[in-house]
Amino acid sequence: MMKNLFVACSLLLASTVFAQQKDMAAKYASVITPAALKEKLTVIASAGMEGRETATSGQKKAAAYIENYFKKIGLQPGTPNGYQLQYPVYQDSLIAASLSINDNAAEMYQDFTLSPAFLAEGNWHVQDVVFASYGLSDSANNNFDGLNVTNKWVMVIDGTPADIDSTEAAKTYANMRANRMKPSNIRNKNIKGLLIIKRAFPEPAAASLKGAMYMDKKANSVPVIYISLQMAASILQQPLNNFKDLKTVIRGIYPTSFSFNEQKTTLNLNSSNVIGVLPGTDKKNQYVFVTAHYDHLGKKGNTIWYGADDDGSGTTSVLQIATAFAKAAKDGHPPRRTMVFMTVSGEEKGLWGSDYYTDHPLFSLDSTSVDLNIDMVGRIDPGYKGDSLNYVYTIGEDKLSSDLLPISDSINKRYNNMELDRRFNDPKDPNRFYYRSDHFNFAKHGVPVIFYFNGVHADYHQPSDTVDKINFNLMAKRGKLIFYTAWAMANRDNMMKRDIPLK
Repeated sequence: MMKNLFVACSLLLASTVFAQQKDMAAKYASVITPAALKEKLTVIASAGMEGRETATSGQKKAAAYIENYFKKIGLQPGTPNGYQLQYPVYQDSLIAASLSINDNAAEMYQDFTLSPAFLAEGNWHVQDVVFASYGLSDSANNNFDGLNVTNKWVMVIDGTPADIDSTEAAKTYANMRANRMKPSNIRNKNIKGLLIIKRAFPEPAAASLKGAMYMDKKANSVPVIYISLQMAASILQQPLNNFKDLKTVIRGIYPTSFSFNEQKTTLNLNSSNVIGVLPGTDKKNQYVFVTAHYDHLGKKGNTIWYGADDDGSGTTSVLQIATAFAKAAKDGHPPRRTMVFMTVSGEEKGLWGSDYYTDHPLFSLDSTSVDLNIDMVGRIDPGYKGDSLNYVYTIGEDKLSSDLLPISDSINKRYNNMELDRRFNDPKDPNRFYYRSDHFNFAKHGVPVIFYFNGVHADYHQPSDTVDKINFNLMAKRGKLIFYTAWAMANRDNMMKRDIPLK
């Protein structure tokens, strides 16, 4: 009888503790309101922030705003030198470029153009080129299988396969991201140069190729050239009348003869990630990250790309989730694990800020339990309408830890009961979103991740991505879900297991 009484008391105590934890989490989640989110996003995505392009005055204004907010709510600086982790950025301007095939000169903008993000300098005389289809290399597609591209010139097709089963908006998103990341991903294979076959030729002549930025000087020792289909036909010595003909070109090495010359000047700049820290208690040497990117596309002339959803919504969510944790700590309920709130720049350039951080971590990646990354959570996917707006896409929960997905589901069921739509988590998803935001730089170092995302829409990467189109009620609900998940991750007994091999 005493044994039964002990068991009953233990269950009652556990139930009481659970209820108290739930009530406490709900109490602090209540600060994540539509009004609070709107107030901050109205600043982040204002004209005064000039579109927040990396390494510009607008980005630095946004960084200062975030830093001051972290100070205001009592977060500690995340670096030995303050709240901002500076990293180098370089800006190139083209002086001259020429390309010839079999001594026949090609015409700039008619036959070829250069990637503003990858201006190189030097002279190259090329005798063979490796054709690698779309140049994709991940768990779903490996166009480099069986190819040796080390110290070779490589030719690929821009974008992703045109016959993918996806919405037009998602195709646009996927192609933009694929093109943006492709040169960085391929040059990591120690190639000598990259040719990308592009549809849009001829192109209007640019007044100058100036203002392009990059983070890795080594990357810009590798020239990246966009070429027309006709140029590709000449280099490969293949009959190519349209892009469909490229499907018949076999991956492999093709003899050729072309020369390329490029000259440039370089300006040294810098950008920063903004990091605020809330120390933990008994598990203070373990970490939970909540991240978003605060940079966007900047401005051209009088046109501003405001980036309210992308990713002002994620940045604002990080600030408000940090507010909830800071209030709990002030009331005597600090997290067990140290919370690291990090807003990064350079995402739109190629995940630069998160890449720099994970290559130069200030907190042990081995002791980082999870990264909860928030990128676009203020809008509604065209596939959701009417009464079905109680959703968020989650990506990555099952990639590295068998703990994470069931815990994510349990937290959602306990507090929010949203639809966690995992259609984009499929390894065969043609949009490849898992590789497209800052969580991926944590994941490639083995840190379990969840990526929260509302899907694409017609205003993606357009000046029309403005505050007035944000659904703040839904954004607040998503923000609360992420807070509850972070709260659970910060206070549970064990870190996330890392029992699924990194692919």
